[in-house]
Amino acid sequence: MTTLTVTAKGQVTFRKDVLQHLGIRPGEKIELDLLPDGRGLLKAARPAGTIDGFVGLLAGRTNKVASIEDMNDATAQAWAGKE
Repeated sequence: MTTLTVTAKGQVTFRKDVLQHLGIRPGEKIELDLLPDGRGLLKAARPAGTIDGFVGLLAGRTNKVASIEDMNDATAQAWAGKE
């Protein structure tokens, strides 16, 4: 268990190994969920993706062009648990 010290300003500095364990790098944010029993759940804040970030994600990675029918078939097979 890691023990942290709270400063007079109410600030806490996390050790490097703790931040690495949480997958948090400099400049990133941390989420803290306060639980009813007095505990807190700490985790790396992961920004939600946007459609703008998704569009073109695979552009230039293949020469294959999929038709809408191909995409619909692949989606249906995935939902059915087939590959």
